[in-house]
Amino acid sequence: MYKLIALDMDGTLLKEDKTISSKNFKAIQKAKSKGVKVVLATGRPVKGIEKYLKELNLIDDGDFAVAFNGAVVQDTKSGEIIAKNLMTHEDLHYLTDLSKKLNVNIHALTPSDCITPKINKYSEVEATMNAIPLHEVDFKTLDKNTTIVKIMMIDEEPILTEAINNLPAEVYEKYTVVRSAPYFLEFLNKEVNKGVGVHLLAQNLGIKQEEVICVGDAGNDIHMLEYAGLGVAMGNAFPEIKEIADYVTKSNEEDGVAHVINEFILNENPAV
Repeated sequence: MYKLIALDMDGTLLKEDKTISSKNFKAIQKAKSKGVKVVLATGRPVKGIEKYLKELNLIDDGDFAVAFNGAVVQDTKSGEIIAKNLMTHEDLHYLTDLSKKLNVNIHALTPSDCITPKINKYSEVEATMNAIPLHEVDFKTLDKNTTIVKIMMIDEEPILTEAINNLPAEVYEKYTVVRSAPYFLEFLNKEVNKGVGVHLLAQNLGIKQEEVICVGDAGNDIHMLEYAGLGVAMGNAFPEIKEIADYVTKSNEEDGVAHVINEFILNENPAV
């Protein structure tokens, strides 16, 4: 019996218009009523998913979210942080210098803001999507007490792809590197990924690995699909995600999350 289901958001739970379908909503409510932990596992900060947590009634006692791609695991009602693994200012300066060499834009996320040395449309996308302030900041003069959760290279898809192809090997030794969207490349503490975040939460709750379902579509979901007892790729997932998944569900436009919940948790006929 599955006791926890971790859901990626963009491209998974959310439709392309960033809304939750009625079938996904109903399936999640039924799963929760059965005592199954429904957890949003996202690259976004908790603040960036507050409206979805409220819409899904996932802010009760014992509700949690895996945020910042696993860097923060947080109680959604009390705000208590169960686990966190952060970046350093040295990381910020190293990656900023590298972004200049690669001619690609960069920004960083603090627990509450998006900061960038140069305002660009993809930093604006990040800030708007997460309903957080965007500030243009000279990273060289950044307050040493500023908490850095994750750092991102952001740019047009061809520019970012070229930058990725030219990343030095040491970057992958120093950080967890995931491409969460065609225009987002994320750098996290080496100990961080969604798989680690979901594992820490399951461990905290006394839930076994084989009792966990993880559902996702993009590169930043690989680790949690590999960790899960049942790793599920969306029908619209990247090819490499489908390759490592135990099961491929319908797309995010076809209520793929509801299909998984109905099939593996509620034991009902799949959503159609």
